[in-house]
Order: sequence, then C-alpha cells, then structure tokens
Amino acid sequence: MTALTLSTAAAPGLRADAIVIGVAKGTKGPVVTPGAEAVDKAYDGKLAGVLETLGASGAEGELTKLPAPAGFKAPIVVAVGLGAEPDAKSEDEGDGGYDAEALRRAAGVAARALAGSKKAAFALPVDSPGALGAIAEGILLGAYSFDVYKENGNGKDAKAKNGKAPLAEAALLGGKPRDAAHKGAVARAVAVAEELNRARDLINTPPNDLTPADFAGIAQAAAKEHGIKVQVLDDKALAKGGYGGILGVGSGSSATPRLVKLSYSHPKADKHLAFVGKGITYDSGGISLKPAGHNETMKCDMSGAAAVFAAVVAAARLGLEVKVTGWLALAENMPSGSAVRPGDVLRMYSGKTVEVLNTDAEGRLVLADALWAASQETPDAIVDVATLTGAMMLALGSRTFGVMANDDAFRSAVHEAAEEVGEPAWPMPLPEHLRKGMESQVADIANMGERMGGGLVAGLFLREFVGEGITWAHLDIAGPAFNEGGPFGYTPKGGTGSAVRTLVRLAELTAAGDLG
Repeated sequence: MTALTLSTAAAPGLRADAIVIGVAKGTKGPVVTPGAEAVDKAYDGKLAGVLETLGASGAEGELTKLPAPAGFKAPIVVAVGLGAEPDAKSEDEGDGGYDAEALRRAAGVAARALAGSKKAAFALPVDSPGALGAIAEGILLGAYSFDVYKENGNGKDAKAKNGKAPLAEAALLGGKPRDAAHKGAVARAVAVAEELNRARDLINTPPNDLTPADFAGIAQAAAKEHGIKVQVLDDKALAKGGYGGILGVGSGSSATPRLVKLSYSHPKADKHLAFVGKGITYDSGGISLKPAGHNETMKCDMSGAAAVFAAVVAAARLGLEVKVTGWLALAENMPSGSAVRPGDVLRMYSGKTVEVLNTDAEGRLVLADALWAASQETPDAIVDVATLTGAMMLALGSRTFGVMANDDAFRSAVHEAAEEVGEPAWPMPLPEHLRKGMESQVADIANMGERMGGGLVAGLFLREFVGEGITWAHLDIAGPAFNEGGPFGYTPKGGTGSAVRTLVRLAELTAAGDLG
C-alpha cells in the first residue's frame, strides 16, 4: 500500500517523480488552487494560462501533465481538476473551503495516474485536518490495485508483469508532521483505507478461492491480529441452532455455510451497534438460475459482509469508544439435487416460516437469520448491508445505495453519515401496502412480493426479523458495490468497498454520542 508522509518541504526542492497540484474551474477559466503557490510562482504566475492553453478547465477529475519548471527536482507537474472553486458556488454549498469529497476524488485520480512512480508530492489545498485526511484517503483508495492472479503479481511485488505497480510513496505538502490533529487525520485515513481495500480484495477474489469457510478463516485471522472476539458457526452448529435461512441457501453447495460473529468493545463503551452483512460468496440464483450474462460478477454478492468485516476491524484499529458487533452471513447459492426449491418452506432462526418462491431472492434469507441473532443482544441499533436487489439499481443507478429504516430519524442520520464521508445514498420508504404481497398460504411469509418496488419489498421482509423495539436500517448497495465500468475518482474497476466508510462513521458518531 502507498506510504504516506507529511512534509514541510518546498515543492521546487523536493525529490519526487511528480508534483500534484489542484486546478479549479473559475468563472473566467482555470484557477490554480491554494497549496500550489510555489509552483505557480515558478511559472511567473502564469500557470493558469499555461493550463488553459493545454486544454485544462479545472473540471472535476480532469488531469493535465506538463514539464516542471527549471530548478525543480521533480520532472513533471500533474494538475488535477477539483471542479468549481468555492467562491463560485452558491452560498449554501460550502464555507469557502474545498469540499472534502472533491479533494478525495482529485487525489484518487492523481494517485491512479501515477501508477509505476516511486514518489509523488501532493500540493493540494489543505485548510484543515479534515482536508488533509480526505487527500490521504483519496490517495490510498485511488492507488489500489488487485494483481494477485496476474503473472508475477502477488499483491506485494513491486510490479506485476501485465501492469504497473501502485504509487509507492506520497508526500503530503501542507501537512504539519508535529501537529497532533494532522497526524491523527492521516492515521485515521490509513486505518479506514487499508480496511476498505481489504474489503475490495475480498470482493475481487474469485469464488473458487473464497468459500464461506475461507472467508471465515480470514475473519478469524484478522480478529486475532486486532484483539477482536470471533465466533464461527459451521453447518453443524447452524443446524443445531436452527438457522434455517442460512442453511437453506447453502444447501445446494459443497461449500458449506458459516455465520461469523465479530465483537469489538472498548472498555469505555456504553453504546452498542450491530452490523449485519450479506455474504453470498457466489450467487448462481440456485434452482431459479440467473439468465446468461448475469453470473459473471456474482462473486461480488458478499460485498455486504466484506463491508461489515472491514468496518469492525477499522473500529478496533481506531480504538473507538463503542461496542461494535459484526455478523457475516456466509453461504454459496448453487443449484443441485440438495438445493432449496421454489415452493420449499424454511423455518428461520426466529421461528418464523418462509415460503421460498424464488431461490434467487436468497440474500434476505441469510440476513433474516443474522438479523434475528443480532437482535438477541438488544443493541442500540442494527444496520444491515447487502447487494440485495436489482430493483434498487433500477431506482438509483450504479453509484448510489438506498437506505431504509424502521425509524425516520435514524434513516436520516444514516443518510447524512453516508453523504458526509462521500458515499452517495438516498433515503427510501417502506410502504406498508407492499407487505400484503408477501402473504403466503402455507407459511408465515413468502420471500417474494410485488415485482414493482422490489427493493422496498425486500426491506419490508427484513424488517420482519428485527427484534421488537430495536432501531434498524437497511443499506441496499447492489448498485455501487461492484464497478463494471471504468475507474473514476478514487473508485477502481471491480469491487469498491461501498458502505465501509458509512459504517465506520456511524461507529464514530455513536462513540461520540452524536447518533440518535
């Protein structure tokens, strides 16, 4: 992973492969942003004009490379767009500083573009520890690569045969090496980004190397490393405990299911958050087989469990004064002679029975058992995360996740936390009239309801398995969990680690007493 350093050195004398500066979109053309004063001075104050001549406008994500001025030890200057400069925004869009997400994305674009470089200096606007942390986070997330399966690439080698190694080192100019707030902001960025990138690795790992048992083993190793308590229920323990949902979904695969419980608790914790993640390590749809063209990326159907796992470990690494319990509901959904069939009835851990009308609506079945297990500890709140429905993608697209909850204020708080950390989200309702569509003649509830509003129907199903009086929210990350298009900002192609930062932020807010 890219090494970060705080530097007070002047840009001209810094030995690096590149100097990264910011350029904003002003009302009369591109504007060189704060932090790049020394670079602009070396161009006789005409850097903005040079960039404009080269076609730069300052638009978000735009990247322009140009030779460094005489006297610089770095050979090139990389100008990355930050979007509209703050003064050009409406009064209610900011307080005059650059938006943290704009800094995060710009740093990510530059870090990805500098793959193969040994060192780059980032001279982006730093007017607060938060801005510094955003830049650090963007660099670490933007420099991410997954090359384990490429020839000569094992994730640690300097270079894989078929690609460039990630940027090795980034010096953050404008940061204060002896300032506790600045050091703390970078330390937080490192902890969160490393765990988010671990989640990306899990999502990108092919399903033949990430069975439920494999995932559980990885969780156990991380728990031991970071002082987290862990409990793993295998198929025999699940059968003994009556976890009919997880067992039913996993019954068609030779790779048996697991339920993993991760528990982190600070000695001063007086609040308890439970996170529940859908962990379908491969989803064929089961007997209700997915159509051709829909199977190739189904290794990502464990993204919710990856997010929960990463968030619990990050909370432990940050030493947050809160109790966080993570539940990973792990199974592989395959068709076989032993697989659950449409029409089967499963008795869930809660005791309720579910008529399975569609075996491809399996995520809600494993989550139902895990939600009820989490409810038995009566936490202050439960948040589940899942790549649950294609319907949510139809509603919100591929970059925004939906937020549903049994409490309007909590839904708003979760939405605000997501937006604060730069994860696009949108509050969604749980219309009561849709519950009727899940009525079953043979069981307490069916796992399918009306086709229209399918994402909301899934949320209503999950609500049935949340303990009475417990505040709960559901994040449907089906859209942003796996990026099938080209990389953008700090988001790579493939697994994204969606919802990790939202969960960590919720844990931070809970520790501070600012959530609910």
